[in-house]
Amino acid sequence: MADTITIRTDAETEHALDVLTHDGSSRSAAIRQAVLEAALRKERAAAMRREVLRMPLGEPDGIDIAAEISRDREDDRG
Repeated sequence: MADTITIRTDAETEHALDVLTHDGSSRSAAIRQAVLEAALRKERAAAMRREVLRMPLGEPDGIDIAAEISRDREDDRG
């Protein structure tokens, strides 16, 4: 048997539930599906962040971007 969860709704949540149940789904089914989809999105986002952090940065090319920007700004002022 599944646990029961009680939520307090407000106008925004009620509107969201109206949208989610427009196809005839029960409020319970709509909430359950929304929770599952939200968890999946979070898991995918975390996996994407991990993949980005694992990407090789390559070898430094010897260009100091901060120095380049500084020189460009000096040229614009001068």
